[in-house]
Amino acid sequence: MKLTRNGIKERGLWEKAGIALPGYDVEEAAEKAKKEPVWVHFGIGNIFRVFIGGIADGLLEEGALDRGITCVETFDYDVVDKIYKPYDNLGLNVILHGDGKREYKVLGALAEAVKARSADLEQWNRLKEIFTHSSLQMVSFTITEKGYALHGTDGTWLPYVQADIEKGPDGAVGAMAVVTAMLYERYKAGKYPLALVSMDNCARNGSRLRQSVLTMAEEWRKAGFVEDGFVGYVSDEKVVAFPWTMIDKITPRPSEQIAADLEKMGVEHMQPVITEKKTYIAPFVNAEKPQYLVIEDSFPNGRPNLEKGFGVYMADRTTVNLSERMKVTVCLNPVHSAVGPLGVVLGYDLFAHMLNTNEDMMKMARMVAYDEGLLVVPNPGILSPQAFVDELFEERFPNEYLGDTNLRLAVDVSQMVGIRFGETVKAYVEKYGDASKLTAIPLGIAGWLRYLLAVDDEGKAYELAPDPMKEELQEQLKEIAVGQPETCKNQLKPILSNERLFAINLYEAGLGDKIEKMFREMLRGEGAVKATIHQYVGSVSLDFQ
Repeated sequence: MKLTRNGIKERGLWEKAGIALPGYDVEEAAEKAKKEPVWVHFGIGNIFRVFIGGIADGLLEEGALDRGITCVETFDYDVVDKIYKPYDNLGLNVILHGDGKREYKVLGALAEAVKARSADLEQWNRLKEIFTHSSLQMVSFTITEKGYALHGTDGTWLPYVQADIEKGPDGAVGAMAVVTAMLYERYKAGKYPLALVSMDNCARNGSRLRQSVLTMAEEWRKAGFVEDGFVGYVSDEKVVAFPWTMIDKITPRPSEQIAADLEKMGVEHMQPVITEKKTYIAPFVNAEKPQYLVIEDSFPNGRPNLEKGFGVYMADRTTVNLSERMKVTVCLNPVHSAVGPLGVVLGYDLFAHMLNTNEDMMKMARMVAYDEGLLVVPNPGILSPQAFVDELFEERFPNEYLGDTNLRLAVDVSQMVGIRFGETVKAYVEKYGDASKLTAIPLGIAGWLRYLLAVDDEGKAYELAPDPMKEELQEQLKEIAVGQPETCKNQLKPILSNERLFAINLYEAGLGDKIEKMFREMLRGEGAVKATIHQYVGSVSLDFQ
């Protein structure tokens, strides 16, 4: 069986293998999208295909949508060449249940894949053509937190952003410059309305996207590339809206075991690919079943019937903000960022296996959510924080079939600590005067810094996960040696006091010295990390409810 448009015509083979096929006309859905696009998405990796693409697939199945999504890649063009084109833009979603059962579904909602590459005139002009259609209603994004960044931690422009500012719209390279350049084309074509919908795990993600677009537009105006009217166009949220969202679906890297199983079932060429830019991707995506997407209902040019999608909630901005804060700053993501890097140091590959077999790590994870987070999180109303956390610890986190790794959870942590820990720290400061009551969160921060030394708890070296600040942070920590706590002097102070990193000065919050102490205790030698974790969480009861 071949995952191509011709290949899926052999319906009997796929059905015999237990793989569901699209019940709609894939080619017709693609052609309609190409002629009159309605929905464009930037960042076309795993989470997009299994979640956002899966929502569109479900809407097509129900007849609530009549065309596919236009897929745009701004960062890793190998994804288009190796995963989209060879498979006629089809995908294969594999849903993994906690009891070991799997659901297989071929995804036909991805209409075309375009490289947002200004150096490739054919692709660049196609992207311009897409954005000048008055039919276009929404542009969604899963480009990770770093995709919206314009400045480094020192406040200066990132080098590629500086180049984007100097070269103007037709020399755009970074995602924010590309989007702003396409909005300029839309402005010139007729000032058509549009919604730009960030679906990344960023606090107030819509505001973050808007600020980056407005900044790029203003810099181009100052340089003479665009006129005042364009800045006014992107500034008017009644014309160009930036809805806020909360998104949640745990999506690990593609499993080699699942690839092998699919090939045994008769599906050809399923092996994962690691691109030159270190994107881990495959023709299939494996993920859990639960999913939540809360979207602010602000769409100046109309929108698809998103509320008919599985796990989708349309709401007002306040509700979205509370839902996002619940998930990103308290219930789920802080647990990942607190214990994932420590799991790497302790030698655990799988996140779920670690929690299921290491009582101290389970205690620490539950402390982050139940003991420290729920105390300060407001209730968004449409979702219960208590029920959300209960589902995580009773069903989602223990799911070893999901195959989520601690190393994946250590990717880009520097871009997340301010969101995932900083908001709770600030809430404690506001409520109690300082955050000294916290234990698991500072332990997680100390563990992340210990992870950056790239030496595990048995003294063995390992390779760090990708992170844009990896080299900078390792340079700051280079004089610190495992087994020699005395080598940790003042190296942590520039890091822990960096408000751009943590959204608050952790010393002023009453945590800096506490984190330094925990970190030094983790340096005492082999087994010190395990011992330090036990020291702080070993006496804690598992019953936080």
